[in-house]
Amino acid sequence: MPAQRGYRQACGVARGLDIVGERWSLLVVRELLLGPKRFTDLQEALPTASPNALSDRLRELAAAGVVRRRQLPPPGNVRVYELTPWGRGLEPIVVALGTWALAAPRTAEQLFVSVDSAMLTIRTFFVPTPERPETTLRIELRDHGPAGVFGVRLTSAGAEVAHEPPKDPDAVLVTTTEALLAAFGTEDPAALAAAGTVITGAPEPVRHLIANVRIPTPQGA
Repeated sequence: MPAQRGYRQACGVARGLDIVGERWSLLVVRELLLGPKRFTDLQEALPTASPNALSDRLRELAAAGVVRRRQLPPPGNVRVYELTPWGRGLEPIVVALGTWALAAPRTAEQLFVSVDSAMLTIRTFFVPTPERPETTLRIELRDHGPAGVFGVRLTSAGAEVAHEPPKDPDAVLVTTTEALLAAFGTEDPAALAAAGTVITGAPEPVRHLIANVRIPTPQGA
């Protein structure tokens, strides 16, 4: 945040808000938690942010040391934005803020869910089963096209989510973002069937995934 618009307080909360308190800043951080993105990727994930606003936030976050820009090697050969190690320290803050806000009712305007936000739900709220064998899944959220392809690894420690899918997954789940979010916490993959979901490979990893993503339902304030 520009110095003239800062809070001018030594408190850590105020200093933190001077860095990430501007509109769109924390959502940029959210979108980079699963890996680097191009500017156009960030635009797709934040469709109501103007290009100028997004450019301003990226410039300010880079100046503060939260985000950096780098060139990917061939064959990618594109410029991407990514979190610095210090910027990655914001993850528990972003997750805690999102969990706290679950107590607030969603408004009629709050409909869009970015693909990374949906997949972060898995990483955040998956409850692992001790001693359970590791399994891998390829998830394709078809309403997001190529950007909706992810790899998920379920272990006894938790869920790992990456933009790169595994080469030989135990199961492949093709569905929509809305259907996936609605199925979390249920015990039967058949809950996804009404949305035209396709499951190939072993159905058990899919059942284990959706049953064990347990989104808390806190009481309203």
